[in-house]
Amino acid sequence: MAKQESTNALQELKAAIKAKKPHRLYFFHGEEMFLLRYYLEQVKKILIDELTESFNFHRFTNETFDMQSFADAVENLPMMAEYTMVQVDDIDLFKMQEAERSKTMEIISDIPEYCTVIFTYETVAWKPDKRQKALYDAVIGNGQIVEFAKQEQRELITWVGRHFAALQKRITPDLCAYLIDITDGTMTALRGEISKIAAYSGADDICRADIDAVTEPVPDAVAFRMASDISAGKYDDAILKLQQLLKMQEEPLNLLGTIGAHFRRIGTARTLLDSGKNAAELAKLYGMTEYAARKTMESARRFSPAFCKQAAELILETDRKIKTSFDAPERLLELLILQLAQEASR
Repeated sequence: MAKQESTNALQELKAAIKAKKPHRLYFFHGEEMFLLRYYLEQVKKILIDELTESFNFHRFTNETFDMQSFADAVENLPMMAEYTMVQVDDIDLFKMQEAERSKTMEIISDIPEYCTVIFTYETVAWKPDKRQKALYDAVIGNGQIVEFAKQEQRELITWVGRHFAALQKRITPDLCAYLIDITDGTMTALRGEISKIAAYSGADDICRADIDAVTEPVPDAVAFRMASDISAGKYDDAILKLQQLLKMQEEPLNLLGTIGAHFRRIGTARTLLDSGKNAAELAKLYGMTEYAARKTMESARRFSPAFCKQAAELILETDRKIKTSFDAPERLLELLILQLAQEASR
């Protein structure tokens, strides 16, 4: 019987793969799709031979899943091999009809020794419903739940450096951190950016100009850095980042929403700090990664509670003006940044 979800779930999965003895039931979910797909493929390599894959590997999606076919796939004996594998993508077990839930409980509670079943969640959120106690107990009691979370910056810096090295390129840890900061910080996104940057650069050593030439920052990352510039008194840099966001052809109201959401998180972080709480509480409230929550808490330390309150009022006022005045939205956003900078300097 597999163990329930824990902080050691990924380590247990790695150990099972190393021993070439995967468990019979897994639930894979999390933000880091690169890792999810990587470990899914590792399990498949252990269980399934390419020559007999068409007989022993069964995959279901929202379009192809039906309960009887799933039950048959789990029960089917391996053909010319030792094991079978069943992959089920983006099926929310807890939204099934009662009869289907009962059948699912029956299947996952008695998976044959030769079969491994993996439920993956990429486009559908993994949200087990504890109110459906029988199904929840069957999932927890029989399955190993593995979350593939965003990696900490330290691990990502090493990973990015290693991938550049594989392409015969060198990059400093500081530039690795910069690349991580301006993307969404997932291995999936970073892998594509690394390939582009390496192909663009004509030198052995990657420089910042190489990154800026081909990498389009995500708005949230730019907004985060803009708030950091404001807290550090780098007001010109903050305006430059706003102009960068506008050049990305983002709608002004969408940009204001991004800026507002970021400063709301900072305000919440400031309140948590004053209450003696830590980054874990912020991550829980907003569903953030530990890394993002910690960075937000660090930023909040530089702002006073009074600033956080005033920032919220300024953002609301800018929203009203964009929607009701004839002034250019871009100019109103620049004015907002200047006002925030002025308030932060007090």
